[in-house]
Amino acid sequence: MVITWNRCPEAVAAVARLHELPERPRVVLVDNGSTDGTAEAVRSRFPDVDVVALSENLGAVARNIGVRRLGTPYVAFCDDDTWWEPGSLRLAAELLEAYPGIGVLNARIIVEPGGHDDPVVEELRDSPVPAPDWLPGPALGSFLAGASVIRRSAFLAAGGFSSRLWLGGEEELLATDVLSAGWELCYREDMVVHHRASPVRDARLRRRVGIRNTLWFTWLRRPLAPALRRTAFLARTVPRDRTSALAVLDAVRGVPWLVTQRRPRPAEVESRLAPLDAAQRRSRARRYVG
Repeated sequence: MVITWNRCPEAVAAVARLHELPERPRVVLVDNGSTDGTAEAVRSRFPDVDVVALSENLGAVARNIGVRRLGTPYVAFCDDDTWWEPGSLRLAAELLEAYPGIGVLNARIIVEPGGHDDPVVEELRDSPVPAPDWLPGPALGSFLAGASVIRRSAFLAAGGFSSRLWLGGEEELLATDVLSAGWELCYREDMVVHHRASPVRDARLRRRVGIRNTLWFTWLRRPLAPALRRTAFLARTVPRDRTSALAVLDAVRGVPWLVTQRRPRPAEVESRLAPLDAAQRRSRARRYVG
């Protein structure tokens, strides 16, 4: 399934690439209230695509809508600036069929133009999360939605993406809830997604929402001491500018909601994912800049 907002040419190209895949997947496109004719263009060119035209931009919640529209046991996410390599969706379905304990598979991400690995690939490949012996790849503590295939039942049981987080780092909260429910997240090098970052994006808004969501996730699901350490790390490392200040203000405004929704993840999950803290501090791919 594809989510998009005001990127008509890219949305049309994304759907065209999905149509060219040998797996011939059923495609649902959820348009987050575009005003550039995206929904109409996709409907006109691809009448077999299920186009859902929303009246407003719901961010990642658009994926929840798409997942519910699909009756398939597995759903591949695709953004309007990403595309799946032929054969990857077939492999994902085979793996999810063979390993019923996997809730999410994350693919290798190749940046275009250039054809090189996204910096996050090294972190996925070398994930410090302890993996059960049966898992067919590195275990993960989170995932990248635009490069993942999910088990629909696990996704729905965990509640999908939070409407409060909107879009930007929204995967971390869902990943923790999937893991807490007993499912695994797994990286596979032989599943491949290509990503050509769209020039139509607001880098400052993405950073503002990303910082806010990181703080919200931290205080929703981490125990007190790790939450304090991660908050202190962010305070030391994010740019000291208006965008960061607004992000913190946004996070503080959510405190009443956080108090009612705070539910630290189980101790065994917290212990298992604790090595990610050091990896995130060293990360080249997780910089709040822009």
